[in-house]
Amino acid sequence: MHVSIAILGVIVILAVLLDAFETVVLPRRVRRAFRLTSWFYRNTWIPWTKIASALPSRIRENFLAYFGPLSLIFLLAIWAFSLIFGFTLLQYGLGEHVRLSEEKITFGVLLYHSGETFFTLGYGDITPTTALSRFLAVLEAGMGFAFLGVVVGYLPVIYSSFSTRETEIGLLDARAGSPPTAVELLSRLGCCPDQTVLDDIFSGWERWCSDLLASHISYPVLCFFRSQHGNQSWLAALTVMLDTTALVIAGVNNIRPEQAKLTFAMARHAAVDLSQLVNARYDGAAPPRLDAERFRQLQQKLAVAGLTFQNSTAAQEKIGKLRDFYEPYLDGLSRRLYLDVPPWMTDEQKKDNWRTGPWDKMIQTKHLGENSAPLFDEHF
Repeated sequence: MHVSIAILGVIVILAVLLDAFETVVLPRRVRRAFRLTSWFYRNTWIPWTKIASALPSRIRENFLAYFGPLSLIFLLAIWAFSLIFGFTLLQYGLGEHVRLSEEKITFGVLLYHSGETFFTLGYGDITPTTALSRFLAVLEAGMGFAFLGVVVGYLPVIYSSFSTRETEIGLLDARAGSPPTAVELLSRLGCCPDQTVLDDIFSGWERWCSDLLASHISYPVLCFFRSQHGNQSWLAALTVMLDTTALVIAGVNNIRPEQAKLTFAMARHAAVDLSQLVNARYDGAAPPRLDAERFRQLQQKLAVAGLTFQNSTAAQEKIGKLRDFYEPYLDGLSRRLYLDVPPWMTDEQKKDNWRTGPWDKMIQTKHLGENSAPLFDEHF
């Protein structure tokens, strides 16, 4: 008997079970120096992004989008193999076996036996002969069933959370443009005569930010799942909500800031916690997203939509303080996850995703020369 090898097997099994529990079951961030899952993502995401940076821009986003789903599959495979290897160490250290062909039982043979036991194949060509080795075989088979149950239950939850996140991001397309910006959102909806219209939107996004924080802390792999359109992302949506509420808090005429303050608080909370979750780094040399000249242009664009600040100088100062409160975290998330942070406003009008389609040119040719009014105004 090799007791030291068996002890190593117990350590491997317990380490994997603890890591799987913390990743799948425990709904909070784990602060520990070493975790198998954290090690896995740290040592796979960085090489993946380096490869992506060398690819042409037209295929880079698609390449990055593969990482989230593939990493999930590989992580499950690592857990499964680690458990099989741990039980192999246990069987090698404590168990006794016989083989139908009467060949020598080696570590490689026991690794095969552990694999067929874990996946409950049960060929019967290798048989445990002691009570302890039989108990370990039954325990491993039961753990294999439990692992299958984890996989069956884990994947639907991940994709359900992803779908919930993307639903609101898709709705933002017609409200704030593609990519979304704060100025576009306020221009399209902020000038509505009914305050409840904007408050309802802010309230909905407050809940979205709360769901984003809860789901991504419970299932960190969602941070690497990218949106269906390259000009949309959960980080862009979070940025737009922070920018928009910051403008309202700074004092826009005829818009009350109460709900905007609540949404800002929740969105900032999500940005801070998620930046820590993915180990984002602070960059004090990051260029500002809104300098004095851009703020002047921002004012002009809002004024066209009928939106003005109560006090321009005070508003600029307050927005600067609010930006320092959240922009470093957004920048860290952007650099860590290779997701673009949208600007406060776009210099040129771009078509929303819903306006584009593969047959648009043929449709335009069909109606060329017809004297008809446009379907929508410039804001929609």
